[in-house]
Amino acid sequence: MRRILIMGATSAIAEATAREFAALGDALFLVGRNPDRLTAIADDLRLRGAAQAETWVMDARELNAYPALLDEATQRLGGLDTALIAHGTLTDQIAAQASSEMMLAEFQTNALSHMVLCTELGNRFEAQGHGCIAVISSVAGDRGRQSNYVYGSAKAAVTAFTSGLRQRLHPKGVHVLTIKPGFVDTPMTAAFKKGPLWATPATVAKAIVKAVQRGKPVLYTPWFWWPIMQIIKNVPEAIFRKLKL
Repeated sequence: MRRILIMGATSAIAEATAREFAALGDALFLVGRNPDRLTAIADDLRLRGAAQAETWVMDARELNAYPALLDEATQRLGGLDTALIAHGTLTDQIAAQASSEMMLAEFQTNALSHMVLCTELGNRFEAQGHGCIAVISSVAGDRGRQSNYVYGSAKAAVTAFTSGLRQRLHPKGVHVLTIKPGFVDTPMTAAFKKGPLWATPATVAKAIVKAVQRGKPVLYTPWFWWPIMQIIKNVPEAIFRKLKL
């Protein structure tokens, strides 16, 4: 049985992943801003087989609150060995490029908060000699594009940070998984026109759980985003800067 912290537990991907963990009989500590949604999700997860489904209300931008959060999760679950960091916002690029204040706020939500929590978790898991930190980044972080470079740069920071953290903690028995979803059909992307490259939260969730179980370092999900991003990353800059992406 895993004892799992899920940050951003009310997001579609996190909820779907929690359902997969619940079916395995894991114990879950759900963190989010909406107490009613957290309670409803926790009740559902218990019915699905979760050994425990605890809740904690907080804003992920409260960076100083992470030590107390981890203490609470550890106490209420009787230990902590896995974390899924799944919170974030889909940045309004036009607004963020027009406002340095908004750009900084988005970077704090989508990058710095992840880094702070990863640091706290990494130190604790290193001390206990085991653990898994799974962090949702994005294929958007693989190369900056004019349509979403504020969001993409935050995710690029998360990808680089977790890569270094993985290398540091690997000899200590701690698994760090960087998750790079492509387009996912969630409430956050409801306004977008959908196509064949879009995946459901359930599909992404199943891939995340398998990657956690197998100790995979990096997960592109669905799988076809790996070759797509290899092509995009290798387009020469002289050509890439003229593209409308």
